Amino acid sequence: MNLEFYKSQALLKQKEHKKFLESLRKKQPKNLDYTVQETHDEVFEKIDCLQCANCCKTTGPLFTSKDVERIAKHLKMKVADFEDQFLRTDEDQDQVLQDLPCWFLNEDNSCSIYDIRPKACREFPHTDRKKIYQINNLTIQNTVVCPAAFEFVERLQKNLEKKWCLEMLEEVVSKVVVFYLARTFYTKSF
Repeated sequence: MNLEFYKSQALLKQKEHKKFLESLRKKQPKNLDYTVQETHDEVFEKIDCLQCANCCKTTGPLFTSKDVERIAKHLKMKVADFEDQFLRTDEDQDQVLQDLPCWFLNEDNSCSIYDIRPKACREFPHTDRKKIYQINNLTIQNTVVCPAAFEFVERLQKNLEKKWCLEMLEEVVSKVVVFYLARTFYTKSF
């Protein structure tokens, strides 16, 4: 997977993507959540995170207190020892990894704590959530790090354009049919 290509494309298309995502915030298309999930599924049928793991190498997750407790318990560590060994508090007062790449990333890009990984890791790149327009800035940031997030925005744009075209076509056909029926009725009435 060519990460530099995806990163450069994401940076080149950042303004276009921002404009597109902002349009979703202003006017949500019909069945947007369904289209988002459908697009997410399409992307992840083609992209294998194990071929990339760029998120694990370059951006660490936020650890909630539940994440810390769960992972520390799994590792048979005290919470304080886990925090001292792996975490730091950032400028936003969030608990994050001390260093990157992630401590739990294996050489084959798999995660040694996959079944109990942090919530932020489970949800990344956040392309399958409802009301996607509520996280536009995060989505744009993720397109630079994650090829799947970039592909998601590209495909969502195309999928919504197709749906919009079909809706417009249905509307035109419906008006033509109504016009034809009205004309036929009017002609037969007189």
